[in-house]
Amino acid sequence: MKILIVEDDSRIAKPLAEDLRHQHHAVDIAADGIEGWDYAQSTEYDLILLDLMLPRLDGISLCKRLRAKKSNALILMLTAKDTTSDKVIGLDAGADDYLIKPFELEELAARIRALSRRTPEVKSSILTHGKLQLEPNKNEVIYADNPIILTPKEYLILEYFLRHPQQVLTRAAILDKLWEIDKCSGEGTVKTHITNLRSKLRAAGSSDNLIETVYGMGYRLNAIDY
Repeated sequence: MKILIVEDDSRIAKPLAEDLRHQHHAVDIAADGIEGWDYAQSTEYDLILLDLMLPRLDGISLCKRLRAKKSNALILMLTAKDTTSDKVIGLDAGADDYLIKPFELEELAARIRALSRRTPEVKSSILTHGKLQLEPNKNEVIYADNPIILTPKEYLILEYFLRHPQQVLTRAAILDKLWEIDKCSGEGTVKTHITNLRSKLRAAGSSDNLIETVYGMGYRLNAIDY
C-alpha cells in the first residue's frame, strides 16, 4: 500500500513510517495539514494516517476537504482524544477508523489489514499467478514451493503486478505508486529493480518472461506461467 502519515510530532511519525516500510509499504510523511493536503493532491494514496491536532489545518478539516474532493483513500485518525463525541466527529467527517494514542504498532498493523479488506484491490489474502504465490499478511513469496527473499521494493513491485495481472504498468506509474515523494528516483531505478526481481524469480524456477516487457509501454505479467 502507499501510505501518507500526517503527523506533526516526528517522534511518532518517523518510527511509525520505518515500521510500515518494514511491512513493505511505501510511506510519505507530512508535518502539518496543509502539507498533507498538498501531498494528497499530488499522488494517490491507499491509506492516510491522520492526526487530529495539526498545525495550519486540523485533521477534521483536512478529512472533510479530502472527502469533498472525492478522495477514495482509507483514512485512519490518530488522536489522544478518546471521548465518544470526538470519535463521532472524526467518523462523521469521513474517517474510516479511529485509533487512540498511545497505541501499539501491532494494533495499528491489524487495523490497517482490516481496513484494506474493505477495498476490492486488496481483498484477497493470498495472491497467485500460476506457481507464484504472495501472501501479504505474512510478507511471504513462494514459487513452486521455493521461498523467495525480496527487498521491500521488489516485494512492492511484485505485489503491484499481481494485483493488476492484465494491466501494462509503465515505469512512471510504478514510480508514482511505490516510491515516496521525497525519494529522487528515475525510471532507470524501476528497470534495475525489475531486472533483480526477474533474476530472483528465475532462480526459484520461473520462466525468463514471467514479467514481460511491452516495448514502448511498460511491463506486465505474462498470461502464461510456464
